[in-house]
Amino acid sequence: MHALSVLWRLVPFIVAFLRDRKRWIVVGRPRIVPADHHRRRAQRLTATIAALGPTFIKLAQVFAARADILPEPYLSEIGSLTDRVPPLPLAAITGVIEQEFGQTPAQLFERFDPEPLAAASLGQVHRATTREGRDVVVKVLRPGAEAQVAIDLDAAFRILFVLNVLFPNHHVHAITTIVREFSKRIDEEMDFREEARNAQLIRANFVGDSRVRVPEVIDQYTKRRVLVLEYMEGTKIDRLQERIAAGDVSAASLVETLMEVYVKMMLVDGIFHADPHPGNILVAPDGGVVLLDFGMVVRVEETTRSRLIQTVMAAARQDVDGVIAGFYELGIIDPEVDRGTVRDAARSLMAIAFARESKPKQMQRIVDEVLSTFYRWPVTLPSELVYFGRAAALVEGIGVRYISDFNSVTFGTPIITRMRGQLLSAVLGAESKDVLKDWMTELAYVAGELRDVLRRAGRDELRVRAHPRDMMELQGYLARQTRRIVLCMFAGNIALVAAIFYLQHRNVYVLAASLFVSLIFFLMMLLIPLHLLSNPFRGYRRWR
Repeated sequence: MHALSVLWRLVPFIVAFLRDRKRWIVVGRPRIVPADHHRRRAQRLTATIAALGPTFIKLAQVFAARADILPEPYLSEIGSLTDRVPPLPLAAITGVIEQEFGQTPAQLFERFDPEPLAAASLGQVHRATTREGRDVVVKVLRPGAEAQVAIDLDAAFRILFVLNVLFPNHHVHAITTIVREFSKRIDEEMDFREEARNAQLIRANFVGDSRVRVPEVIDQYTKRRVLVLEYMEGTKIDRLQERIAAGDVSAASLVETLMEVYVKMMLVDGIFHADPHPGNILVAPDGGVVLLDFGMVVRVEETTRSRLIQTVMAAARQDVDGVIAGFYELGIIDPEVDRGTVRDAARSLMAIAFARESKPKQMQRIVDEVLSTFYRWPVTLPSELVYFGRAAALVEGIGVRYISDFNSVTFGTPIITRMRGQLLSAVLGAESKDVLKDWMTELAYVAGELRDVLRRAGRDELRVRAHPRDMMELQGYLARQTRRIVLCMFAGNIALVAAIFYLQHRNVYVLAASLFVSLIFFLMMLLIPLHLLSNPFRGYRRWR
């Protein structure tokens, strides 16, 4: 019944999205819908998701980073969702603590504030003081959270099963993959012992860096449904206007630190804070960055980090081909997508991004173009890059908020250049000799293949094979040109016959009608090929 209830609320939006692709859902051309209509629909969808409850809100937050699944304005509207919920009564929180420790909060702590610091979909946070006199925060899993998440995910999977049977397209498959991955991560997030391990690992990675703080885990108070951490004072990172105006915090230094922190976690350490939003990042009184909430953490494989680093370094030196090669290796772009088209788009975008006069509006135009491209093309963002994208969006938002002429590309390039040593060390690591040996083996293999190609060319044995898709495109192009020629000849013959008929019979009406028919065929010759040669992704209209 719960699945039917959820489906009933979502059906209008599912039907609307399907009709955007094909007017009659299974047949027909795409609908052209005004941007205002999409904006209103995005607002209604956001309100519906909020009404479905915390599980769907947290799931929607993941979709808010998936430009390959949702276009604008849906990304922005869904990204505004928060999983803040009304706080639970103290008795409910006390009951969970008693079940985990066998003691009440009054017995366990010297002081336990009854009013929560924060109340989210999974946990509620209270400030307390331990018997040893340490100021801490106590994070308690909401009673019934595990059961509610299981019910909601079961409903989501039932709906997706039906959609996969009825509409097995790229977007439905991608949504199913996202929900499946989310179901795994949400289980880890509801086990606070896992969050404690994540916090300890990330804290160890930033030992010695005074700019970054991670709360210490109080081990003796850590249970599956209760987590106790060192209390850290700070201001939410999106509420620093007064401190920046007073000179207490440098906006440029803050954004630089934030960018370095996420580059280090993602590309150097390989363990990544996967829930980056302003509520999880504070700025301490001395300007240090405080990271909170490590329930959702992504571990990045070494091979993925290596490819990411190569791609980032290529972007820093404005190597378009290197960036494109990295995208293909990372699996972002489907191998079937034409490389020349990708190169032309990437070259134009990079030229604008690195232009010194680029302003926030220009950068927003770049972002819009990239997001639109992600939605139109059959691209797939690996899970690591999804969360990296969320971090990038956070840094971009903070930079634009506090720095008037912020350009994330030109701002971040010197940082990447400065961190080059760390990035290269992360790629090579302790096994640099083995990596070098692999590179030499690969180089020898490439040299052998090149020698074989030259030998075959010298013996006239070299053959070039074209991809079937390219041959189909060529055949389609030749067919369209042939149609053009035939129509042109037909139009000319009609005009010629009409002129001869007029000279013999002097019938103006027949001449006018014939010339009109000839003109129609001539216009068809011009217009039909142009229509067929339009954007191959014309089925996905831009919603702006």
